[in-house]
Amino acid sequence: MLKSILGMIALGMALSGQNALALPIPHGMAPMLPMSFSPQYNFEGIVALSNCSGSLIAFEKTQMNDHAMVLTNGHCLESGMPKPRTYVSNQPSRRQFSVLSPTSQNMGMVNATRVLYSTMTGTDITLYELAETYADIQARYKTRPFILASQHPALNMPVQVVSGYWKRGYSCHLEAFVVHLQEGSWTMDDSIRYSRPGCEIIGGTSGSPVILAGSRTIVAINNTINEDGGKCTEDNPCEVDANGKITYQRGYGYSQETYQIYSCLDASNKLNLTLPGCRLFH
Repeated sequence: MLKSILGMIALGMALSGQNALALPIPHGMAPMLPMSFSPQYNFEGIVALSNCSGSLIAFEKTQMNDHAMVLTNGHCLESGMPKPRTYVSNQPSRRQFSVLSPTSQNMGMVNATRVLYSTMTGTDITLYELAETYADIQARYKTRPFILASQHPALNMPVQVVSGYWKRGYSCHLEAFVVHLQEGSWTMDDSIRYSRPGCEIIGGTSGSPVILAGSRTIVAINNTINEDGGKCTEDNPCEVDANGKITYQRGYGYSQETYQIYSCLDASNKLNLTLPGCRLFH
């Protein structure tokens, strides 16, 4: 029997020793800032999209011969941002992703065949299935995926936000959980606010994984920042507490939890939105 992805990662570590809506970049538009490699960050498993960032991810019980997956934001979906209270599931895709080396060099491409799930309701995620298996990617690029955490993250966790688009990273802590994060017509639940300074994300960092520092575990996905100090508008998210009180602050950046994806996995480790208790919007 093939080893699980968790086993592969443990072995690899032993051997190695070791915009708002965070604004996706419009297709055809050159980056506004020069690409800047951040040498203190490890880019293994990070991918770059044409307008956003993303990561190769696996679930805790994923097997090496399973088709690999890429995680990015819902607002990075190639067909456009899903409207409020809508989702996309099991749709064909021909999107390509650039696979980065640990030092952020472009090593080659992987290819999506399906959008497994995409929404901006309750969260902000797109999950792609690739033509390649984890074994294919390991053989071709010597690249391991990140593991998606199955448990709710904790306050004050030290994290890194690593962008494949910009080839740079950010470091901060998880400062607060936000009951509802409202941005324009979209509402996201149980969002994470970053501490400051550290994670002053910019356009193109959308979809970057939020990685527990010192690990290969993803606890959330980067997605937005209040850019101008506006109240609840696009590019200016606001926080809504359990009593409906609204607060907002320029420079507050946010990410969305990803552990709830596990509530929609069946016995075969496949996404199934019809499962009782599935917490993804459907």
